[in-house]
Amino acid sequence: MDICLYYQAHLEKKDCWFFVAILRSFEHLAFDRTLDKKTSLFEIFVIPSEKLFFEKLMKRFQEIGIVLDFQELPNRLLDPNEKL
Repeated sequence: MDICLYYQAHLEKKDCWFFVAILRSFEHLAFDRTLDKKTSLFEIFVIPSEKLFFEKLMKRFQEIGIVLDFQELPNRLLDPNEKL
């Protein structure tokens, strides 16, 4: 079983709804949720086989100003010390 890749992204607050709608329109691409509502920080779990497509999509979102920054990080759900 593959483990999802993990990303965090800061979004332009006024465009969060649009980002979520577009991301969810692609079946089996990613699962997203808000980590910090005040800073519009999202965490996104991406299927490994879709990494290139996802990163291309995120870079396009950056170009048009919806995504302020994003980065791939170790999957925090694999850390036994992480509090959920």
